[in-house]
Parts: sequence; structure tokens; C-alpha cells
Amino acid sequence: MISWGISARSHDAALAVFADGTLVFAGHAERYSKIKNDSELAPGLVADALAYGEPGQIVWYERPWLKKTRQMLAGQWQEIRKTENIARYLSRYLTSRPISFTGHHLSHAAAGYYTSPFRDATIIVLDAIGEWQTYTIWEATGTQLKLRFSQRYPHSVGLWYSAMTQRCGFKPNEEEYILMGLSAFGDPLKYYDRIKADFFVWQQGHPSIRLRHNLHRGCRWWAPEVTDVENIAAATQRIYEDILLHASRFACKTLPSRNLVLMGGCALNCVANRRLADSGDWGDIWVMPCPGDAGSSIGCVLATMQEFVHWPGPFLGHRIDGAYPVAPALRRLTAGEVVGIANGRAEFGPRALGNRSLLADPRIADSQSKVNAIKQRERFRPFAPAIIVEMATDYFDMGVPSSPYMQFTARCRQPEQFPGIVHVDGTSRVQTVTATDNPGFYALLREFHHATGCPMLLNTSLNVKGEPLVNDRHDAARFAITYGVPVFCDGTEEKPGPPVTATRSDPTLLFSYNP
Repeated sequence: MISWGISARSHDAALAVFADGTLVFAGHAERYSKIKNDSELAPGLVADALAYGEPGQIVWYERPWLKKTRQMLAGQWQEIRKTENIARYLSRYLTSRPISFTGHHLSHAAAGYYTSPFRDATIIVLDAIGEWQTYTIWEATGTQLKLRFSQRYPHSVGLWYSAMTQRCGFKPNEEEYILMGLSAFGDPLKYYDRIKADFFVWQQGHPSIRLRHNLHRGCRWWAPEVTDVENIAAATQRIYEDILLHASRFACKTLPSRNLVLMGGCALNCVANRRLADSGDWGDIWVMPCPGDAGSSIGCVLATMQEFVHWPGPFLGHRIDGAYPVAPALRRLTAGEVVGIANGRAEFGPRALGNRSLLADPRIADSQSKVNAIKQRERFRPFAPAIIVEMATDYFDMGVPSSPYMQFTARCRQPEQFPGIVHVDGTSRVQTVTATDNPGFYALLREFHHATGCPMLLNTSLNVKGEPLVNDRHDAARFAITYGVPVFCDGTEEKPGPPVTATRSDPTLLFSYNP
């Protein structure tokens, strides 16, 4: 029995394939269409999914007609007019199949819980918006999920964070992670009280987080005289962290399990996740590596199955065959070069974890600026270290036993030795790597350690700003030619062209956006 789960028609479309209850494939449409955050399915994605067999059933990640009632209240008439029957929409890609639907937040909760190592858990889902729900708390016992709290539109923490992202001059629903990185440069207290008072109504002893305004269309109107966006970002980040802790404390006091599953797009905020880990409220925390809407392509099927699935790891996408290029990549890295890797199955989720990665020596002072220039990003943007798990605590104050998916920040113990991967606040978004998680990447890290004494590499996604990650060999060759970086798919090298000059944003500027 082949089952497909689909998340599409909103942003970051994705498709997951289950064969007899086993998760065998999951991919993002943007990697095939080359359109960042593409909301529509892509023929190449469907073709890769069909390689596992024709689906006997399809599960959609939300309830479209319930969503339409909320769009009517929000006055989203253009969205309503373009809404297409899902069966008709899917007929573009394959012949008709039985289709079932699950709730948006249920898909999030199921994706997190049924892929976790837990058999009981407290689940918190925070995102921009589903059909109506924006923030939910669930109790999970055995295979059963019970909704214990629900907050509805227009009161949405996710919408507020996206609105503040837009207010700081970045693209909402895409560049929230840039605001998070920018926040380290600001004073979190300068506008904290003002933003909190202008946007929120707090209820002590109650999980609700209510807003004074509907922020669905942003908040460019807020405080136009304020131009120091780094301080807006810092206050926004601190308030979000306090909101997450507020929800966490209520859930911890109300529900019995000390295992926490955190899901929804807000769960990608690794700075807040570290504060959550440090709170002492939870014995263990699981954040699926793709906790946003794309991950709900997995979650909607699991919500229908109501069964745990063996989590095979995040390497679920398009496969590039060949041995992991340890030796050729090592030669370049030890010579101080920046190297691309495109090997094996692509990561499912927004973060490159060794199979579609751009790598460099983190000890070299200009590694960060060189990689930012290649990726055409703002100079303030930090990079993550990937480190052999056995040595992680020697170099970082981890706060969690491991961090295989870059979901928690950690303070670097010797920041002066690793300028390529330490942010201005002394922290890093660490990826711990084991031989089980990714044997090839682990072998490369181990050999780099043997050759240099350094057990980590700067690891960022193999793309430039505004483009999806490299997906296949053709993409890898194009990246090498266009951006002047050697990219290895196996033991052979995709030949680089001349170094590219940044065009999307000037990497020499600290802030390249005009708010």
C-alpha cells in the first residue's frame, strides 16, 4: 500500500511517500522547480515520488473548506477566488485517487509525536495560522493525541513574528531566521516594553497570548520613526522567547508528561529553543527537523495512521549516487578552500546537514566573509559548525545531549579559535554528527580532525540567497560554474567557473535592507 501526504498551495509545498507504513521519501517542491518556497507541486517531485509506486491513497495536510471560512473573515477574497478543488488540482499530476483531509495543527502534532522516540509527550504547536488555529497544546499517550488547548486567528504569535520580520525590512514567511540572527546585534530591552504593550494582552496563569491587532497584512505602520532595526529585532526575539516559555510553563504544569514535542514554523527558532532547554521544565525535547508546513506532508499521513513510524533521519529526498567524496573534499578543505558537497539523499527540512552543504575551515578568520560573499548574504549572518558528536562538549556548552538538526544554540568555549562559526553573541547553532546519522559526513569530519586537529567544519546550505538548495547533479554543476566553488557529488569534481560577484545584496554591508 502506497500512501502520499501532501502539503501545498500555501508555501513550501512538499510530498511524502509511505510504503506499507514505512516512510520512504519526502521532498520539497522548490528543489525541483527552483522557485524559493514554491507553493505548488513540481512535476519532478511527483516523478521522484512515483518511482516508489502509484499511490493508493492521498492525504492532504489541512481542511480546505474550513480554511476558506477563515479567509472569508480575513477578507482574503483573491485567495478564495483562486481556490481550486483539491482533486482537480491533483489531477494535473496524476489520475484520480481517494483523498482524505486532516486538520492543519493535527498534522503538525502527529508529525512531531509519531516520529519522536517518546511514547507519551506534551506537544506544543506554534505557527502563523492553520485553518483557524494558531497555537495548540496536545496530550499524547500511547498512540492517542488529545487537544488540550487551542488559540484561534487572529491571535497568532507566528503572524506577529512575521509582521515584525517585515517591519525590519525582510521578507515575511521566509526570512524570519534573518531577524533572529540580527537580534544579537541589538539591545533587547530598548523597545521591549513598548512592543509588548503595543501588540499584546497578557493573561497571567492562562495559556492565551492575545494580540491587540490583526497582523495578517503586517505592521509597517508601527513606529515609523524607529529606524534602528537591530534593536527592534532584539526586542522581538526576546518577547518571542518569553512567549514560548510562558506556553511551556503552562503546559508543564497542566499535563503529566515531561517529554516535550515542539512543532510548527516557530519551532525553527533555535535561540528560543535553547532557552526552553535551559528552563529545566522538560526531561527531553524533540523537534522534528522539518517542523513547519512541509513536514506536515509526513504528519497528515501519520495522523490518519495513528501509529508510530520508524524515523529514518532527514535524508529523504532526491538521491545523487556515488561514494561520499571524503578524500577530494578533504584535500581542498585542508588547503583553506570552500567546498560544496552534493551526495546521497537530499535533506528534508530547511537546513543542510552534510549532503547538500557548503563547507569551510572554521578556524580561518575570513571563512565567514568568503562564504557570505559566495552565498550573497548580509555580513552579519552567522554560520553553523558541524562537529563530531563525541567532541561537542569539549568545544561547546551544549545544554542538550546532542543537536543533530541544528535546533539549539550553544556557547562556544574558545570563540577566538573558531571565528568562522561564532556569532557576535558568542553562540553557535551546532550540528552534532554521528557515524549512524551520516556515515560519509562523519568520516569527512573525522579525517579533517586527524589532518588538522580541528573536529568541526563550517557547514551551511549549498545555495545562494533567494534560491533553493542544490538538488541534483545538474544543479551541482550549475552552482560550481556560476559561483566558482568546487562541488563534489562523488570522487569527481564539478568544475568551478570564475568567482561570482554578489548581486542580490552587498555582503560588505552590515544591514543591506532598507526598512
